[in-house]
Formats: sequence, C-alpha cells, structure tokens
Amino acid sequence: MSARSAAQRKHELAQEKAATFIEALPWLARFHGATVVVKYGGNAMIDPGLQRAFAADMVFLRYVGLRPVVVHGGGPQISAMLGRLGIPSEFKGGLRVTTPEAMDVVRMVLVGQVGRELVGLINEHGPFAVGLSGEDARLFTAIRRPAYVDGEPVDIGQVGDVDAVNVSAVADLIGAGRIPVISTVAPDADGVLHNLNADTAAAALAVALDARKLIVLTDVSGLYADWPDTTSLVDRITVAELAKLLPRLEAGMVPKMEACLRAVQGGVPAAHVVDGRVAHSTLLEVFTSEGFGTMVVADAEGTATHDGKTVNGS
Repeated sequence: MSARSAAQRKHELAQEKAATFIEALPWLARFHGATVVVKYGGNAMIDPGLQRAFAADMVFLRYVGLRPVVVHGGGPQISAMLGRLGIPSEFKGGLRVTTPEAMDVVRMVLVGQVGRELVGLINEHGPFAVGLSGEDARLFTAIRRPAYVDGEPVDIGQVGDVDAVNVSAVADLIGAGRIPVISTVAPDADGVLHNLNADTAAAALAVALDARKLIVLTDVSGLYADWPDTTSLVDRITVAELAKLLPRLEAGMVPKMEACLRAVQGGVPAAHVVDGRVAHSTLLEVFTSEGFGTMVVADAEGTATHDGKTVNGS
C-alpha cells in the first residue's frame, strides 16, 4: 500500500469513528440520567472475552451519564457446581428443582462466585460496582411458585417469584454513582431463602426503579416470530402482539419475553432482547439508530423507534 493510500485509509477510518460518535449523540442526550436495568446471562457470562466486554459496557454507560443496574443469573455455573459436589440436578417444567441442599449451592454460586467475578471485572475500570443479593435490605421478597407439567402444578422446592421489591438500597447506590450488581436469591415472608428467575427479577426491579429500559441478554439474535425460520426476526413488537405470540414461543425464550412483557405493562417505556454473544451488543442497542435486537413497546404509536423519528417512551 502506497503512503498516499495508507493516509487515505487512515482518514476514512477516522471519519467512520467520528460518524459513530455523531450517530450516538441524540441517544446520549435522550438517556442522560436514565436508569437502565440489564439482565446478564447466557454466553456473555461464560466467555471471558464477552465477560470483559460486558463489564466495559456497564462502565461506559455510567461514564456517559446513564445509571446501569445489573441483575444476573448463573444456571450453567450452578449446574457445574452441583455436579462437582455430587448433588442431583433436576428440572421440571423448565425450572430447577431446588432442595435445601441445592439452595445452599445456588446461593454460594450466585452471590459468592458469579456476582463477585462481575463486580471485580467492572471495578477494573474504577470503584463502581457493588454486589448485592435479594436478601440485602430486603431488596426482594420471594413467594414460592410451582412448576407446571402437563398443565398440573408440581412442587419444585425453594423456587420463587418476586412478591415485593424494596429499592431503597439500590436507589442509594445509584445516587452515589455506583453500579449495583444483583444476585437473584431472596427470602420469603418467613425468611426461607428462594432461587428467583433472573429474568423475572430484572423485570420487577425495572418497574420498581421506574427504569427507562430493561435489556435482556440472550444467546440468539432476538425474538423470532416463527423459529427456526431465521428470516422471522422481529425488530419491534407491541405488548398486545407479544401476548398473542407467547404461547407459540420456544420454551427458552418464554421467561425472557414474559419479563419484557411484564416490564412494559408495568410502565417501563421499552424492553429489549439482545444477542449477548456479540461483544458490546448492549451499546449497539442503546446508542445506534438501527438497534441490535428486539424491542418491546406498549403500543404502535407514541413510542420511540430505533430510527429516532419519534421521541416519547424509549
């Protein structure tokens, strides 16, 4: 490559970078000061490169004026630890059967391993992340839930839904400029610890915090209306449309889309499902005109779209 062509290419790359910054400008202005709840899961939790990219994304959001809150699960890590300890791991109706013995492992892995690792990765960029669980300051109160097998309820032990949310501790951390990292274990009204679905917990927290967005990381490109037809990827869907589609979805997508549905029905302007296998997908969803996944909104009118032509809502 000649010196002239090398200089020209350098100039073109600089212009491309500048264009990226300019494209983000309206979104930076719109979401400055906004709370964004991000559910961290899937491959983003187990691939070291994606882990570091996610941590950097959260710090980027914080530096540009957003207020990120992270809620995480840890299914693969829990299964691995149960296997190492020789404790049976069983699922019914898509939910983990959680005995008292298994609950001890769930708590140890979520609070002591997954949460601590993410806090450490974020804090490589500065003193931002603080780890919490649903136990701390009664952040979550759980209520036991069954699984359903062939339409019949089945007891699966210490597995719960979110019955109540107390956001005071999280709000204090956000106000202090910190990034809360929340593990999804919580006591019920009698103090018995339960394993919460992280998607459900993230949605409940987003509603309670009056968040502007809920972002759920997955291992697919977004919501497909007719999986496995890869041409059926949905860019944007209303809650009414999603409610009709839910019964036809693959089992793995149901809790994620139900969480988005609950969040928007609860007043969150927009919820997003994005591909966590792609580094920095959270930033691409928030700060680009095209977006990078599926956006769930309340209705077809009066809500923001990825192209920015309307400005209410998301």
